[in-house]
Amino acid sequence: MFPVIALKAYYLKHPNSIMKYLDIKSWNRKEHFKFFNQYEEPFFGITLEVDCTIAYQKAKESGSSFFIYYLHKSLQAVNEIEAFRYRIDAQDRVIIHDTINAGATINRPDGTFGFSYIDYNATFEIFEANAKIEIERVQKSNELIPAPSDDVVFFSSIPWINFTSISHSRSFKMKDSVPKISFGKYLVKDGKKMMPVSIHVNHALMDGFHVGKYAALFQELLNN
Repeated sequence: MFPVIALKAYYLKHPNSIMKYLDIKSWNRKEHFKFFNQYEEPFFGITLEVDCTIAYQKAKESGSSFFIYYLHKSLQAVNEIEAFRYRIDAQDRVIIHDTINAGATINRPDGTFGFSYIDYNATFEIFEANAKIEIERVQKSNELIPAPSDDVVFFSSIPWINFTSISHSRSFKMKDSVPKISFGKYLVKDGKKMMPVSIHVNHALMDGFHVGKYAALFQELLNN
């Protein structure tokens, strides 16, 4: 359960937040949803590498944080792929969110981390300004309050490790359908900066096909 104060703050900030539901009966993945939604662990994960050479250069040239830069590109890809905007509610209905925001872990100077909630905006400059404010807030606090809504992707950055796979902690008592995307330490390979990315998603809502669409679009956005 989310703290009441956090929920009130969310709805004050998003007064026009409206849920709409997917018509499961006419969904071409209806049988897949019914099958995987019964699982105690319906998540599957894929780890891949993206070429972040151009994105890193652009971020540095503009004086922007590389983390905020690639976070924005990832969110842009997420919002353009409808399956990443699906969530399962307590009545096993599939919600379609209009917009997905970032529930990102933020590293603190003392070696701990905190959870953030960063609104998505298609304009990078607006997103960057909001992200900086939220990052500063989290770094100055010692709270550990998760995002007050499931209209997020849970992002984490592990810039110390060039991982080849990753797993996530979970409470099986809680219904969970929020995707989890993690970024690792980039390494220079053949003159290119290659960064590992891990994507964990609920199989009741999407398949490898959809993760592949995200990966391709994310790479395209990093290159542009």
